[in-house]
Amino acid sequence: MSNPASLAVSGLALGGARKALNRQVLIRLLVVTVLMFGFGFALIPFYEKICQVTGLRSILQADHVGPINTQVDVTRSVGIEFDTNSRAIGWGFRALAGGLSVHPGEVQQAVFEVRNDSARAVTGQAIPSYGPALAAQYFKKIECFCFTQQTLQPGEVRQMPVVFVVDPELPKSIATITLSFTFFEVEGARVLPSTQPANRS
Repeated sequence: MSNPASLAVSGLALGGARKALNRQVLIRLLVVTVLMFGFGFALIPFYEKICQVTGLRSILQADHVGPINTQVDVTRSVGIEFDTNSRAIGWGFRALAGGLSVHPGEVQQAVFEVRNDSARAVTGQAIPSYGPALAAQYFKKIECFCFTQQTLQPGEVRQMPVVFVVDPELPKSIATITLSFTFFEVEGARVLPSTQPANRS
């Protein structure tokens, strides 16, 4: 028969082992959480660095466009769909039009609206992406709010254009392009309170 004293010691040892294991799991979860937040804040400079190293187009400059409106393919139409997202920034963000139908080679414009729903001034950076990914080579942005950081005061609403052209060399297998923008807060950006009244709608 087991000694009650030894059972008590074993129980205490088991309880201590469980507490130690729980502590290790908690520490690991905290580390993973911190790393995830850190990765989110580092995404924008990381993206820009990858563009520099690989030679991909920078998000902060206009795409190179040849002669404008000289090679419009009126025999072909391409659907442009818009997708808008914001990540932990407290902004409302939408395209004023759900989509467009364009001829490759013609200059078009789409307007997006952003609204700061938070109680503080926030600076954000929009990151573009495309679907399918191959379309990124043929979607040329001439003017875009994603070229610069955007600072909005509390309650401010801003409408921002994107002027673009679809390269006539776009493969005919691509009939629709999805242009997606995601706004991230620029961590560490210094924002001074505005003395101007915010534009509200």
